[in-house]
Amino acid sequence: MNRLSGVFQFLLGFFLGIFLLVGGTASLAYVVFTRMNANPEKPLFAEEKPQDTTANADSDPASQQATETKPVEEVVSTETVMEEETEKLPQGAYRAKVTWSTGLSLRSQPSSDGERIGGVEYDTELIVLKSSADGDWQQVRLPNNQQEGWVKAGNVQEIE
Repeated sequence: MNRLSGVFQFLLGFFLGIFLLVGGTASLAYVVFTRMNANPEKPLFAEEKPQDTTANADSDPASQQATETKPVEEVVSTETVMEEETEKLPQGAYRAKVTWSTGLSLRSQPSSDGERIGGVEYDTELIVLKSSADGDWQQVRLPNNQQEGWVKAGNVQEIE
């Protein structure tokens, strides 16, 4: 009887060990795969302005309404001024829009090893200044903040 009890203990311990090993591995795999499946955060590019919600919360509602609604004449005159402010392009430069769906990295040098100095979102307008000697890179300028850098060629489309 004592011998049967030892064999039973061994088998019970063996199967319990196998069960814990398989269960622990499956739990760990579940945790790892669910974290890998989550979407990453949206990148924040240099030309995006973070929304300042604290300034709006501190001001009174009357001043908020005054800033939100503008007379039609004021809106029209602002648009006219914006059209007049369009800068003159250097010779050979042209306006273009980003066609790459995830946006482009703005680099300091015309190479993949160049330091990343910013980014440009999809469908953002920019000014193409020139192309590299091999034609693989384009030097661009962002109209809103005058930042210049290099992007991979073929990811923008000329407009106008």
